[in-house]
Amino acid sequence: MTDRERATGTGRLVTGVAWAVLLLGLWLWGREVTDADHGGSVPATGDMAAAGRPPTAGLPPAALPLTGAPPERLDIPGLGVRAPVVARGLDAQGAVDPPPYDQPDVVGWYAAGAEPGAAGTAVMVGHVDTETRPAVFYKLSALRPGQTVRVVRDDGTVAEFTVDDVRVLSRDRFDARQAYGVRQSGRAELRLITCGGTFDRASHSYTANVVVSAYLTGTGR
Repeated sequence: MTDRERATGTGRLVTGVAWAVLLLGLWLWGREVTDADHGGSVPATGDMAAAGRPPTAGLPPAALPLTGAPPERLDIPGLGVRAPVVARGLDAQGAVDPPPYDQPDVVGWYAAGAEPGAAGTAVMVGHVDTETRPAVFYKLSALRPGQTVRVVRDDGTVAEFTVDDVRVLSRDRFDARQAYGVRQSGRAELRLITCGGTFDRASHSYTANVVVSAYLTGTGR
C-alpha cells in the first residue's frame, strides 16, 4: 500500500466483515481437521498468489509434536516480528475475533483449536495495517518457504516452525480446507492469517486473505 493510498484512507483496520470469511473455514476446520490429509501442499484454486514459491524438497523433516502449551509470543526473525500472543475465540458473527483494534501489534491465537507445537493445526491471526501505519502482519506475504517462525510457549519451550507454503486466497473463492486443513497427518502445523489483496472501499474490507503454512521442525528454550 502506497503512502498516497494510506493518506486517502484505503489502509484501514481490518473490520469484522474482513474476518467473517474465516467463519466457514473454522467451522469446517473444527469438524474435519483430523480427517484432512493432503499429502503435502495442495494445489491452489481460485485467486491465488504464491510469491516465488520454490520447490519444498529441500525443507527439513518434521519434528514430533509436543505436548500442548498455550503460546505467549510469536517471533518471525525474517520479518522483524516479535509480538505478544493473546487467546481469542469467535466473535458475534462466528469468525475468529482478532486482537482489539487499538492493539495492532498483538497476535490472536484461536484458543479452541490446537496449541502451537501440538499435533494438528494451530491458527493465529493479526491485523495487516491501521489507518496510519502497518500492523503486526503487514509483511506476512513476504515470507518464503524455508524461513523460520518461533512460538514461545508458557511451559518455557520454543516451538520452531519452518514455512512451507504462502498463499493469497480470494475471499469469493475461499477454500477452507486449504486454509485450515492439516497438510500432512501427524504433524504439528501452524497457520498465520491476515488480510490481503486490495482494499474494497464499498465493503470496507480486503478482497483476500494471506495464509502462511508452517510445520514443527524443532524445539528450543
